[in-house]
Parts: sequence; structure tokens; C-alpha cells
Amino acid sequence: MSNRDIVRRVGAFIDRYHLLKDGALCLSALSGGADSVALLLILKQLGYRVEAVHCNFQLRGDEAERDEQFCVELCQSLGVKLHRIHFDTQAYASLHKMSIEMAARELRYTFFAKLKEDIHAEAVCVGHHQDDSVETILINLVRGTGLQGLTGIDPERDGIVRPLLCLTRQDILDFLNERKQPFVTDSTNLVATEATRNMIRLEVMPRLLQINPAAGHNILRTALHLRQAAAVVDAAMRDAVQTVSEQRGDCTDISIGQLLRQPSPPYTLYYILRDFGFSSTQVDSIAARLDAETGTTFTSATHILVFDRNHLLIEPISPTPLRRLRVPEEGIYVYDDSRKFAFKKSVRTPDFSIPDNRATAWLDAQKVCFPITITPYATGDRFHPLGMNGSRLVSDFLTDRKLSLLEKRRQLIMKDATGAVIWVVGERIDHRFRITESTKDLLHISQHLA
Repeated sequence: MSNRDIVRRVGAFIDRYHLLKDGALCLSALSGGADSVALLLILKQLGYRVEAVHCNFQLRGDEAERDEQFCVELCQSLGVKLHRIHFDTQAYASLHKMSIEMAARELRYTFFAKLKEDIHAEAVCVGHHQDDSVETILINLVRGTGLQGLTGIDPERDGIVRPLLCLTRQDILDFLNERKQPFVTDSTNLVATEATRNMIRLEVMPRLLQINPAAGHNILRTALHLRQAAAVVDAAMRDAVQTVSEQRGDCTDISIGQLLRQPSPPYTLYYILRDFGFSSTQVDSIAARLDAETGTTFTSATHILVFDRNHLLIEPISPTPLRRLRVPEEGIYVYDDSRKFAFKKSVRTPDFSIPDNRATAWLDAQKVCFPITITPYATGDRFHPLGMNGSRLVSDFLTDRKLSLLEKRRQLIMKDATGAVIWVVGERIDHRFRITESTKDLLHISQHLA
């Protein structure tokens, strides 16, 4: 394929997937390697407004400095503006307890997003090609992935576009050779076979090509079929999600009964939970235990899932755990980032009437002994609900109020100095501390949400 044909193919690919708009500024990631050099040259030849960005991860000593200097000289020769940044990748990986590869990826894409915003670029272009997509498919297949993981690399995602996915690695090398355009080679790509991707690239793919020289092409063709199938599945899954789940604020409520009526309960569950950071292994465990007892809990890095009778409840993990707060006297007290409480005494007036507001409690001040404690309720806590005879467990009262298990775990109560529950916050005061005809002094407690 000639250079002219290669450029036309990339241009047609960009148009087909609407990756770039004519006249818009785009950033081209430039490492100095063959893929990134070809990408920059092709974007220039197609007439796009392009600036380059180079990241020096300071991992390969003189070789990294060589690559950066190559990029500087290439951009000078092309009249392309080059943005450069140096990262202490080793320190970042150590600080965040992640692999060097993950640290470099996180640093790179975070910087790309910030630079894109700063210079008002439409997109960041990276040099992934068909061979990269094949490797990604094989990696996901080995790791065990859902349908989406077998569809290859997306042409566009989160502002990152990949115009070279229509080319093979050999197409790119042929393009550069015809132009007599030099590029640099990262030596770790040639020898670091301990990395999964490089092992696939240097050991697995050559073996597959020995079995069938068209192996790469056939894998991509299968991925295309799977991508089309995934579109059909996604449409069906969106309908299934609406059937089996309900969103109530930050809580996702999945009906186990409705889930079990789906053609594939495990895949429906995977489709929902993947957006909450749960791994495929965790989803398999949850799907296998849909009859688990109430209170069974699973957590991802960002969310908590709890079995609550015939439901699965999912919520973000709170960054601030519930705590005990001592209130020694009247005033305003901050409980956490989202709420505070005000305590104020006053003399009862003849025209006083109790407002109908669940965020406030009006009590007989002479019956309440400071200090008051704000605390999550505990097993065994009892109170006398207003208007009811006798005492009840707080947990039973909340169950009767139809609170979910996660809502119950967030429930606060207030106790006075004697240890008596005076208010189940936002729900009911204790009958013993109610305002009666003989009440002279009032204690007003109000909850304020951020």
C-alpha cells in the first residue's frame, strides 16, 4: 500500500467514526516511536491543525533523553509546536502503590486531559494500531473479560482518539520507510517479555502467525462481529437494567426476583456492576450467592453492595465514617461534611404549635439532660416512639418505616446524659420527652444538610 493510500485510509477512518472536525485543534501524542511519528506526519498531511505532546517518564536514562531530543528536532523540522513534561514516575508509583506501567499511564492521560483543556484542543490523538487492538483482545481473553473486552480498542473514548486503528504495524513501517523518515526504538519493547503485552507481542503472536498467517486479521474480524453483537446486547441490557433496578438518590436497588427472571442473570448483573468497580470475579461470587442472608456485603474500591432481603443495594463508599459527637450545651455542631445540628432552648409562648418538619425535633427542655450524644444506633438501642405505647428496638422501628439496610446503617440517634434515646434523627422523637400542656421550656434541635 502506497503512502497516498495509507493517508487516504486514515482520513476515511477519521471521517467514518467522526474522530476529528475540520479546522479544530488536536494534540498528537509523540514518543518518537514509529507509531507516534507516523501519526503526526499523517495528521499534518491531512491538513489538521496539530500540536504535539511528549512525556519523559525518566525511566530509561540516556535513552529517554535521546527520545525527547528527537521529538524536539522533528517538531522543529515540521513547524509543529511541542509541549513537553517530565515525570518522576518511580516516585509516583511508589507513593500510590501501583506498577510503573499503571503510574505512567495515569500520569500521561491526566496530563493529556489538562493540556487539552488548557489549549482548547478538540481531542488527543494517540498512535494505537490494529496490532495493538489484537494484543488487547488477547490480554482481555486471558484475563477473563466480558463481551466488551473482546471488541478491541475503541476508536474514541473520553476525548482520546485513535486514527491509526485502520493500519497494521507493518503499514506504519512501510509508510515511514517510503518517506525515509527515521524514528526511535524503545529498547524495553524488544526485551521486556515479562510485561504481559510484550509477551503477547513477542512470543504469542509469532506462534499464532505460524499457525495461520491471517491470525491477526481474523481476530480483528471476529472482534468486529463481537462489537456489532455488543451493540445489540447493550440495547437489550439497557432495557433489562430498567426492569431489574431502580435509582433512589445515590442508591441503586436491584430486585433479585426480577434479576432471576432475565435470560442471563449473571451477565445482567455484570453489566450493572461493572460501572461500580466490581471485578468479574466478584460479580461471579455475587451471582452465585443470590440467596445469601441479609447483611452479606461486597465492596469495590468505590462502592459497597449489601444484600437486603430480596434486593441488592449499591451505594458509593462514604469518605467520612459515622462517628459519635458530644454536644455539651446549646449551639451549632458540625457532624460531618454533609450535615450539622443546631440546639437552642426557648420559653414556650401561648401561641406555640409544633411545626410538621422531620428535620427538626421539639422537646421538653426540662426533661432533657445535657450533654447530648449524636451517634449511629447500635444493636439493642430502644426508645418509646411518639404516640406509641411501650418501647421498641430502634432497628425494628426503622424496619417498619421501610428503611433499607444501607439507610439503617446511616441512621443517627441522639441520647441525653442518662443514655435515653431522645430522637431517632429525621424519624421520630421519644414519647417521654414530648411537649405536653405543662411544658414551659422548649429544646429545638434542627438538622441542616449541606
